Amino acid sequence: MSDEAPVRVMVVDDHPLWRDAVERDLAAAGLDVVAVAATGREALARFGATRPQVLVLDLQIPAPDGVQVTAEVVRRDPEARVLVLSASGEQADVLAAVKAGATGYLVKSASREELLAAVRRVALGEPVFTPGLAGLVLGEFQRDPDQPQLTDRETEVLRMVAKGLSYRQIAERLVLSHRTVQNHVQNTLRKLQMHNRVELTRYAIEQGLDEE
Repeated sequence: MSDEAPVRVMVVDDHPLWRDAVERDLAAAGLDVVAVAATGREALARFGATRPQVLVLDLQIPAPDGVQVTAEVVRRDPEARVLVLSASGEQADVLAAVKAGATGYLVKSASREELLAAVRRVALGEPVFTPGLAGLVLGEFQRDPDQPQLTDRETEVLRMVAKGLSYRQIAERLVLSHRTVQNHVQNTLRKLQMHNRVELTRYAIEQGLDEE
């Protein structure tokens, strides 16, 4: 990211030691931590003032909680991304966060390297989940009997999206350009009448494409 402006991040957590550690790790990696907050109310006020690209957000914060903050942030700025960093890996919490508009969900046992990679990928709009959590959305989204026809290449790309590969990794594996991979994903979104890559990942997992 040498020639690009650093990703602007806000860290929201009501545990000072944890919040400070995350802020320190992000700043040390060259990310621009534009704000921190301890409550949902602080988060929303500071979001408006600082316009971060990514919120690294705990779900269990004083009101409004992380799910409500996620929904409000995405409503205010559809381009903003939310990466939930929670102690909970419970299905209900994961589903609530994703339905509210979170682009990623990590549990707090994630390593520093996993967190940094997740923030950068989420900033690009790529869905990121702690391994295993993406499968929790199975069963929640019913299979569509009128499944649209995807090309073999679109199915191949979709399968890799479901497995959590980044666009760069997919491009390398399939010997395609980054732009071509993006085009395949956009074509698939249009065919499936979906609006973002998180919905696409849900669909791919629901169809079992992550298991092949």
